[in-house]
Amino acid sequence: MPTNVQKIVLAIGGSSGAIYAKLLMDRLQQMPEQWARVGVVMSGNAKFNWEYELGNRDYEQYPFDFYDKNDFMAPFASGSARYGTMIVCPCSMGLLGRIAAGVSSDLSTRAADVILKERRKLILVLRETPYSLIHINNMKAVTEAGGIICPATPSYYSKPATIEELALTVVDRVLDLAGFDPPTYRWNE
Repeated sequence: MPTNVQKIVLAIGGSSGAIYAKLLMDRLQQMPEQWARVGVVMSGNAKFNWEYELGNRDYEQYPFDFYDKNDFMAPFASGSARYGTMIVCPCSMGLLGRIAAGVSSDLSTRAADVILKERRKLILVLRETPYSLIHINNMKAVTEAGGIICPATPSYYSKPATIEELALTVVDRVLDLAGFDPPTYRWNE
């Protein structure tokens, strides 16, 4: 069981990897008893990449609370709304850098700043590679501030047969880190 039923923020960044965001929202939709609210904010590039990579605009069909990237009136723009976890999936190196520097220039970076200052759980699903020293230092800064860096690095021991199954190895790991209990392959069980 999850550690608690919580309100979560999902920020969908503009790097390639829309499949991770889609499968994360699919999983959350399958587990409604494990969350109270899901607030979603997407960058313009996130919408473009979703449409380009997945060939649809299905992000509009999810039953979550969607907010404009510049909507600083969104509840999770303040710590008083008590959102317990934020997942940035996928997270570009530019978005990582803005979060690491504390630059709150849009709702995604403001929400990340709030989550860190409130000592709540921030999980960044990095999608780009290779890493420069700047990227590594930004990962270090976020980690030292209490965030979790979870690169979108799939695992293979569950013997995934499709791209979706492979991507789910990352998504399910992220949900585990967030305190959820997704229906997933568990080592040696």
